[in-house]
Amino acid sequence: MIQAKQELLAALAEALAELAPGTAVPAAFESPKQAAHGDLACTAAMQLAKPLKKNPREFAQALIAALQQRAAVQQWVDAMEIAGPGFINLRLKAAAKQAIVPQVLREAEDFGRKSANGQKLMVEFVSANPTGPLHVGHARQGALGDSICHLFETQGWKVQREFYYNDAGVQIATLAMSTQARIKGLKPGDAEWPENAYNGDYIADVAADYLAKKTIKADDREFTASGDPDDLDNIRQFAVAYLRHEQDLDLQAFGVKFDHYFLESSLYTDGKVEATVQKLIAAGKTYEHEGALWLKTTDDGDDKDRVMRKSDGTYTYFVPDVAYHVSKWERGFTKVINCQGTDHYGTIARVRAGLQGMGVGIPKGYPDYVLNTMVRVVRDGAEVKISKRAGSYVTLRDLIEWTSRDAVRFFLISRKADTEFTFDVDLALKQNDENPVFYVQYAHARICSVLAQRADEDLAQADFALLGAPTEVALMQKLAEYPEMLERAANDLAPHDVAFYLRDVSASFHSYYAAERFLLDDNAALTRARLALLAATRQVLRNGLTLLGVSHPDKM
Repeated sequence: MIQAKQELLAALAEALAELAPGTAVPAAFESPKQAAHGDLACTAAMQLAKPLKKNPREFAQALIAALQQRAAVQQWVDAMEIAGPGFINLRLKAAAKQAIVPQVLREAEDFGRKSANGQKLMVEFVSANPTGPLHVGHARQGALGDSICHLFETQGWKVQREFYYNDAGVQIATLAMSTQARIKGLKPGDAEWPENAYNGDYIADVAADYLAKKTIKADDREFTASGDPDDLDNIRQFAVAYLRHEQDLDLQAFGVKFDHYFLESSLYTDGKVEATVQKLIAAGKTYEHEGALWLKTTDDGDDKDRVMRKSDGTYTYFVPDVAYHVSKWERGFTKVINCQGTDHYGTIARVRAGLQGMGVGIPKGYPDYVLNTMVRVVRDGAEVKISKRAGSYVTLRDLIEWTSRDAVRFFLISRKADTEFTFDVDLALKQNDENPVFYVQYAHARICSVLAQRADEDLAQADFALLGAPTEVALMQKLAEYPEMLERAANDLAPHDVAFYLRDVSASFHSYYAAERFLLDDNAALTRARLALLAATRQVLRNGLTLLGVSHPDKM
């Protein structure tokens, strides 16, 4: 159906150029809202009728006549009819739908993938400060960010995964102070315990390893503890390395790997923050008021101007963000996507205004943002609010240990990022069709079981013309949607579309499985054709699950 649609689009473009030369209406098909209306619909007649001063139904008739002269239409279209004020509905021949099976089998893991487009994309996600274990909000960002990376890779982009974190600042100072208190034998609840200290058990683990003078290696750093309880800077560096290592373990358990780690402190040591401020001053985008330096963010759509440098000389938190995104642009990333929590919403206009004020050619709307809400966790029918290990929240590793990496990945990607989401641990453990990840994986395993019984079949020799049962046609049409679904999901920054699609494919397969027999002793040709369709379905399920970072077991 994919090949047929592409050839029919070319035929439609030729017909429109013949009947309405110089018009700007593109050749396009839509999916009819009701299957009974056909396989493809064209609205060009209604769009062109007014500028051409023609009756839309009459122009539709002329367009049909022009299309009928094209070889692609003769090959792939069974019938065309006019509906309503000028819709043209096309009904495809069975061969157009059946062609998807050999295409999927031929292209295998490349089905749905486009060739390299020469463009670079950076996706920044998780970006947790090294002050504690990764929580469920970071988990959602990890699932979203990594899936978005995979989506854009299917569309031909060269993708870099980047993790940005603050290795200095107030939170890191609090981490060092908390660790030092533990080193000196204090614990939460003691009279001398610092008021704002981190209370999780993990701080005691950091302190114990510091006293043991251990060497810690994280993806981006390595550090050896001195063991000196009074060396606060050494404690700080060790604690950061320790928690970066812990976060690496969390990410490894989640199947996420980053290409680059970027330190906020480098923006200051490399002079990028000061250079950014000076460029904005030179561009006339700032002004002084009450001892503070303000950025004219209202020039670029913000609701009010924002302070850049406070009266005490320190910078507000969005200033290094501007410098950081200038760095992304200078590194050649023409497109940047940030996956962050909804608490970052207020910074979007400020960062974009700062980037526009720099005058370095950065387009408006740069960067793109995918903002996610926090995640509620329910277990045994009650909300889980804290983890003993973290002291105040449920961690990513908690979720994985309670369920599985597959369940966490699939569940956290199964809703639009900015919608509220409740992770139901009990549901994630169910082995029935209520559990969406089990439902999809079971479809894959079920297909593997059938195919294993006839592993010697040469599916390339199948007669695909035999695939005409209603459930077969429905499944083939669903498989054919995969490439366009990927393109749409990437354009909309909507990886949840992949999860929805996989559930739809699984539903079509389960309906097919219930309606038809596959291993027919009295009809070898039909058996081979149906096994080929099953193999194509398995391939699409594998491709989609892999994109989401979810496994595709052969047995369950």
